[in-house]
Amino acid sequence: MPIFKYQAKDSGGKIKSGKIVSLSENEVILKLRKKELDDITVVNVTNTFFSKFLRFIAPIKSKDLVIFSRQFSIMVAANMPIMESLVILVDQTNNLTLKNLIADIAFEIDSGSFLSDAFAKRPKIFSKFFVNIIRSGESSGKLDEVLNYLADEMEKNYDIVSKIRGAMIYPAFILTALIGVGIVLMVYIIPNLTVILTETGATLPLSTRLVIGASNFLTHYLVLIIIVLVGLGVVLHFYLKTYNGKRQLDILKLRLPIFGRLFKYIYLMHFSRSLSTLLKGGVAITRSLEIVADVVGNTIYKELILETLESINDGNPLATVFEASDYIPKMVPQMIAVGERTGKVDSVLDRISAFYTRESANMLDNLSKLMEPLIMVIMGVGVGIMVAAVLLPMYNLASQF
Repeated sequence: MPIFKYQAKDSGGKIKSGKIVSLSENEVILKLRKKELDDITVVNVTNTFFSKFLRFIAPIKSKDLVIFSRQFSIMVAANMPIMESLVILVDQTNNLTLKNLIADIAFEIDSGSFLSDAFAKRPKIFSKFFVNIIRSGESSGKLDEVLNYLADEMEKNYDIVSKIRGAMIYPAFILTALIGVGIVLMVYIIPNLTVILTETGATLPLSTRLVIGASNFLTHYLVLIIIVLVGLGVVLHFYLKTYNGKRQLDILKLRLPIFGRLFKYIYLMHFSRSLSTLLKGGVAITRSLEIVADVVGNTIYKELILETLESINDGNPLATVFEASDYIPKMVPQMIAVGERTGKVDSVLDRISAFYTRESANMLDNLSKLMEPLIMVIMGVGVGIMVAAVLLPMYNLASQF
C-alpha cells in the first residue's frame, strides 16, 4: 500500500509533518482534515530511496508483533469490526514496515480475504503457529479468545527471550573487551617490551617466552588469522543451514554443561505452551503436532514430535514416544498420560509449561550470578599471566644489580 509524506498546519498555525499509509492522496487529505489540519501538501514516497531505506533499517521485531497482537485482541474482544481495528492499528503503529504490512492486510480483508489467509501470505513474518491459531478462531467463531491466547503466548516468549539476552549482554561485553585489550597488548605493547628484554641477554621465564611467542605470531600473521576466521565463519554459516549442520548444533546445545539443561527447559516450555494453545483453539491433535514440530526450535525435539505424530496415527497414546526418549524428563510423559486418561491434556500441558517457565527463569537468575565471579576469575588469570610475563624478567634483571 502506498506511503505518503505530508505537511500541514494545525488551527494554531503550527506546521505538522509525518508519514501515513493510505490508498490514495485524497484519502490522506480526508484523514488529515478530520484532525483539523489545513494547507495540506501530500507526496507519494513509496518507491523513493529514502522510504525503502527506512523500511530496511526498521524491520518488524518480535516486540512489534507482541504489541500488534495485544492491541488487535483487545479491539476484537470489544466487538470492533476487524477492518476497523486494522485501520486504527495502521495509525497507531510507529514501525513504518509494520504499518505498511497492516495496511496491505486491511486492503485484502476489505477485498474479501480471510484474516488467516492474509497472514499466511507472509510466512517470514507470521509463523504457521500464528496463522493456524487465527484460522481456528475464525472457524470456531472465537477469534477474540484465540487472539487473546496468542497475545499472551507471544508476550511470554518475548519475556523469556529478553531475559536470555539480558543475561548474556554483560558477559559478552566483558569477554569482547578482554579479547580486544589482549590483542592490543600482543600486537603493540609486548613487541616493544620484547626488544628491551632480549637486549639484556638474560634467560627469560617460560611465561614470558610463551607470551612473546604468541605476540610474534599475532604480529606476523594477524591478517592471515582474520582471513582464516572469516572463512571458517562463512563455511560454518552455510553448514549450519543444512539439516545435518543444524542437527549437530542442536545436539551440542543440549549437551552443553549448565546451558544444556536451560535449553532443554526452554524447548519443553515452547512445546507444551504451543501445543496447549493450539488444542484450546480447537486445532486437531495431529495438526497441532505438525505445527509445534516447526515452531519448537530444535531439530531433535522436532524429530521426537514427528515420531509421536506417526505413533498417534498408528493408534498409540501421545506419551508413548516421549517415554523412551533421553531428552524428555520422565515427569512430562507421565503427566501427559494422566491428561489423556482424564481428557484434560491442554490443562496438563499448561502446568508443564508453567513449571518449566519457572525453572528457566530461576536458572537464568542463577546464571547471571554465576557469570560474574566466573568472568572475574578469567580476567584475573589473563591479567596474572600478562603481569608474570612482564614483571618477572624485570624483577630478575633488577636483582642482578
